[in-house]
Amino acid sequence: MTRGIRAVLLGAAVAAGVSSSRVACAEERQVPAASVQTERRPDVIFVPTRELVIEAMLKAAKVGPNDVVYDLGCGDGRIVVAAAKLGARAVGIDIDPQRIKEANENAARNGVTAKVDFRQADLFESDIREATVVTLYLLPSLNVKLRPRLMEQLRPGTRIVSHDFDMGDWAPEQTIAVDGKTVYVWTIPQK
Repeated sequence: MTRGIRAVLLGAAVAAGVSSSRVACAEERQVPAASVQTERRPDVIFVPTRELVIEAMLKAAKVGPNDVVYDLGCGDGRIVVAAAKLGARAVGIDIDPQRIKEANENAARNGVTAKVDFRQADLFESDIREATVVTLYLLPSLNVKLRPRLMEQLRPGTRIVSHDFDMGDWAPEQTIAVDGKTVYVWTIPQK
C-alpha cells in the first residue's frame, strides 16, 4: 500500500474513532495464501450415461441386494438410483454441489432415498473401502490417477466398471460394446 493511501485511510479511521494502533495492526495482518481455500472444480464436465449403458454396467458387475455400489463422479445420480432399484445400497460421490442436489432429487423421484447416499466430496480423497462395486465415467488420465487408491482401499473381489475409458496398462477382464459405447470390467486381485 502506498504511503499516501495509508495516510488517508489512517486519517479516516482516526476521524471515525478507531485508534491508529488498531488500524496499523489490522493493516499488517495478512491471510497466508495457503490458508485461503478455493473451491475445487470438477475434473470433467458432466455427461450423462445412457440407460442402456447403465444397465450393461450393473449387469456386468452382477449388482444385487448384497452389494454396496460407489459411483465416483456420480453426476445426477442415475447409476446410483439404478443400483438401488436392483436392491443394492449405493453411494454417489461428486465434487459439484449442483450435481449432488440433482442426484438427491432424482433419488426422491424414484423412491430410493433410503438406499442411497450422495456426498459432495473429492473422489480422490474419499473413503471407498466399503464398496463391493465401483462405477466410473471419468477420463482415462483420471482412471489411471485413481487406480492406486482403488488398489489400496478396495478388498479383493471388488468389481470396477468403467464407461468408455480404460485404466491404462491394467487390462480389463471383460470389454462390452453397448449402444455405441464400451464398458470395461476389472476385479480387484488378491493382495
